[in-house]
Amino acid sequence: MPVFLHDTMSRELRPLLTKPDKASFGMYCCGPTVYGPAHIGNFRTFILQDVLRRTLEASGIKVKHVRNITDVDDKTIRGALAAGQSLATFTQGWTDKFHKDCTALGLLPPHIEPGAVVHIPQQVAMIEALIKRGHAYVAKDGSVYFKVCSCSDYGKLSHLDRSKLQTQDTNSAGQANDADEYDRESANDFALWKAYKPEDGENFWPSPWGKGRPGWHIECSAMSLEHLGATFDLHGGGVDLCFPHHENEIAQTECATGIKGFAAHWFHSAHLLVEGDKMSKSKGNLYTLEQLIEKGFTPNEVRYALISGHYRTPLNFTLHGVENARSAIAKLERWVDRILPVAGFSRAEFVAPQVHELQTTWGRFAPAWEALQNDLNIPGCLGQIFTVVGEREDPTPAQARQDVCGLAKLLQALGLVLFVAKAEAAIPVEVAELGARRWAAKQGKDFAAADQLRKDLSALGWTMLDRKDGYDLKKA
Repeated sequence: MPVFLHDTMSRELRPLLTKPDKASFGMYCCGPTVYGPAHIGNFRTFILQDVLRRTLEASGIKVKHVRNITDVDDKTIRGALAAGQSLATFTQGWTDKFHKDCTALGLLPPHIEPGAVVHIPQQVAMIEALIKRGHAYVAKDGSVYFKVCSCSDYGKLSHLDRSKLQTQDTNSAGQANDADEYDRESANDFALWKAYKPEDGENFWPSPWGKGRPGWHIECSAMSLEHLGATFDLHGGGVDLCFPHHENEIAQTECATGIKGFAAHWFHSAHLLVEGDKMSKSKGNLYTLEQLIEKGFTPNEVRYALISGHYRTPLNFTLHGVENARSAIAKLERWVDRILPVAGFSRAEFVAPQVHELQTTWGRFAPAWEALQNDLNIPGCLGQIFTVVGEREDPTPAQARQDVCGLAKLLQALGLVLFVAKAEAAIPVEVAELGARRWAAKQGKDFAAADQLRKDLSALGWTMLDRKDGYDLKKA
């Protein structure tokens, strides 16, 4: 049975199949813009794409995964200038941080990770083709814009009513789209090339229209064309990218190449709420992985929490939810420890990379695998896993062996790892200072202040264990 997935364009559940003329399943995913640390909303999308890739590979499909790095746009240039660094140095630092977080969260590295700057020649060539074909025009300042009215089926991905299309200023998640901050001939049109402005500093490249830099949308089109061809199997991203980013990718690529069917399948994941609210810096809920580790959680627990909801449904991420993920992982570990002796496996053998290849069957976990095959239903998969785990009677040795291997294959597809050594949580500066003040208050016999400071620590999720010669701070 193939893997079926909802397609944004057709709004149907469709099988994911490799094109007959291709050796692998071409999968392009919009990657991060490297001007700061990626937050858990970004990582939810990347982790879901990772689970999809793993599921395809578990089903026997060879995947060619391309995920780009956006290392030149308005935000990266502003960030580099503010930091007093070259654009390359600034973006490399945040790229390294992104890779570190990806590794911690168990994301498989993409087979190809192109950067926008390296592909500027391909972007210029694509813009030239669009001008030649009458789909783009050069403005007085040397900027180049895509002429949306020249594309008869513009809006087919996001099902836009063309008569109501007036602006590129709001994306499909209802957020401000500040990627194109230049004037244009029509409110519908979007920038392919941005003419140099003094505030760009030294960040510009030569082109037939004068020095400048590419627009955001053309970057992905040029990189996917370079590494996957004019048509490929699947394009993924967050729901906020559906319009205008992905809509613009389709239009400019198909108009530049003259080939319809840019991507055969569109995979969009819903947005993330945090504690029931939209993420924003002003609300202080734009969590990064590092911040969650400081709170005492492991990357494995964070990953579990981020995949626990269906990808097409907004997920409400809560700290309580990560605690529930910890409990769920511990329950799986207890069940595996109980079944391993029956199956004749050791713990070391279970966590070995090869264990999921020892059996071709899924054992009693077959319904969990079927849930993954059916629209990447991860909550359904987890539910089926815990149905088996909740059964009281131990299986026969032969059944236990199938079950252990089946669960190992499912965990491989989900990217979850059991029996990970848990490091002590890093102590935040605020907590360390409160601990020092409480110890000083206790030594000074100001017990009222010491009690209040203990309560302050508890409110932050920390406990203080006193010794004769000092104290220890522990995550509650």
